[in-house]
Amino acid sequence: MSDGLTALLDPRGIRLDAVAADRDDAIRQCGRALVDIGAVLEPYVDTMLARERSVPTYLGEGVAIPHGTTDGKDSVVRDALAVLRFPGGVDWNGETVSVCIGIAARGDGHVAVLAQLAEVLLDPERARALREATTHEEILGLLQPTEGAPAS
Repeated sequence: MSDGLTALLDPRGIRLDAVAADRDDAIRQCGRALVDIGAVLEPYVDTMLARERSVPTYLGEGVAIPHGTTDGKDSVVRDALAVLRFPGGVDWNGETVSVCIGIAARGDGHVAVLAQLAEVLLDPERARALREATTHEEILGLLQPTEGAPAS
């Protein structure tokens, strides 16, 4: 995946001014974005909510990565990402989330995605820039692999 995470990111799946009432609303919006770009079928959204109830998807640095359960794999049309930015923040089990990266993966593709996201989040400056991004181009640039990063 030479283009990093951007190969999975349809620009129509980037929403920079989202507003959510709560965590579940934010997850539904991530799921809706994945449905809207044709990456998943509607039932996948319910498996994203089920995943959150069993294993919280907050990663740290104001970022959560909602994704479906194993039962949802049949609803995945293609691997994809959606990035929703919540400038006002969303309460996520006591943490404030300002960026949700919805993941759709048929197989174990989410593992590689998580590893690449971890690279972004381990760099406080890149994580801050992701939370504060206001353009599609900024999001795409931040999700590119960094120069000299080890190959995954």
